[in-house]
Amino acid sequence: MPDWCPSFSEAFPAASLPARRVFMSRLQRLRAVALIPALLSTGFASFASVDEAVAKEDRETIVRNDRERVLATGYWIYNDLNAAYEQARQTGKPILVVLRCLPCEECVKLDDDLVESDPELKRLLDQYIRVRVVGTNGLDLNVFQYDTDQSFAVFMLNADKTVYGRFGTRSHRTEWLGDVSLEGMAAALRESLKLHKAYPANRKSLAGKTGAPLEFASPEKYPTLTDRPDHLDYSGQVTKSCIHCHQIGEARRDYYWQKGQSIPEEVLHPYPHPKSIGLVLDARFPARVKSVAKDSAAAKAGFQVGDDLLSIQSQPLVSMADVQWALNQIPAKGAEVDVQTKRGDQTQTITLSLPEGWRRWDDPSWRVSSWMMRRIAGGGMRLLPLDESERQKLDLRSPMALRVANVGKYGLHATAHKAGVRVDDILIEFDGQSDLIREADVFDHVNEKFRPGDRVQMKFLRDGRERTVEIPIQK
Repeated sequence: MPDWCPSFSEAFPAASLPARRVFMSRLQRLRAVALIPALLSTGFASFASVDEAVAKEDRETIVRNDRERVLATGYWIYNDLNAAYEQARQTGKPILVVLRCLPCEECVKLDDDLVESDPELKRLLDQYIRVRVVGTNGLDLNVFQYDTDQSFAVFMLNADKTVYGRFGTRSHRTEWLGDVSLEGMAAALRESLKLHKAYPANRKSLAGKTGAPLEFASPEKYPTLTDRPDHLDYSGQVTKSCIHCHQIGEARRDYYWQKGQSIPEEVLHPYPHPKSIGLVLDARFPARVKSVAKDSAAAKAGFQVGDDLLSIQSQPLVSMADVQWALNQIPAKGAEVDVQTKRGDQTQTITLSLPEGWRRWDDPSWRVSSWMMRRIAGGGMRLLPLDESERQKLDLRSPMALRVANVGKYGLHATAHKAGVRVDDILIEFDGQSDLIREADVFDHVNEKFRPGDRVQMKFLRDGRERTVEIPIQK
């Protein structure tokens, strides 16, 4: 299981004991009769596939069984966006697209059985043409642009491909409870239905929800993904044919890096989380401020607890993912951003000032696609900052103190290991710089200053002694 996936205990911590009890009761009943059966039938992946089930079903079986289970219910269109567009044209309904990366079942954030048991959410789902997409092969990237470092993303759109909104946010390798909720999903569906009812009179305000064309129109056209077909190959090895969501982000970065160019900051630091600008949003609402970080850009702009964000740069917001999408349109060089808010009974516009380099406030180290940068910049090291108590214990004076949490042992990820780097070594200097406080700062430094084949010196502490290591920057 990939180490970015949450364990069962992480996914259902003590704070959500009712959900755990419901889940365990149902899981025990299901185990008594079969493997995890109908929990995938609503089209959302489930936490029900815990370690026992994963052991019984290999990746290929999981993917094939998912298709059989979902098709058997008839509630979702499966991997057929054209059919969804046609039904939407005929019925006048909006479309709900769930992009679900299989077979990483434990990465999803909303449990199927809980979704199905929520009558309000089910009532809202019934008002959409529902389609489940489990691979990004052939996906129209001119329409479906989203944070690809998550395995669960939802689009609400019109039959003419106008996007009403997005749902699905992630800001940590395993923690998700502050980013999504059943209430938040219901709110996003409800707000999108309002936008659909007002369409096409509101077409102009929705224009920004469709991004500028990417480097290629679909994932398999990227140079590193040309060996993949434009559809899932159910007649052969379906899992090997699949293009996973995170591979899109990796392919975009690789496209620039392999050409000898710096990776654009907008690509290296995608989809800034609202927390990075000082806004903690309540996951139960479309975009309600739960807290504001002191001295942050949001605090300086004047945001307050309880504010409802209505639009950013005139784009209506239906979810936290919509906030991320709007922020993702702001260039790395910075801008003055107009945010329409509702405070009590009053609506006002707050101007958010984002300076050059603001995207670096977010820390991308949790992202799956960061493994690519670990290979490039650190020869396969994963680096974590020491906390203050560890620094004091080691009497560290250098501002830079990054512990080697893991170091790869295979292929290009083994470069640092072959040079002598070991787990628990402490990186205190990189290319003569001792002010690179986070792993992400190392990524940025290499992206700006180096190219494949260049060599970089690093200084480590091990057992109180300094040692210098030199490695090549990877492709």
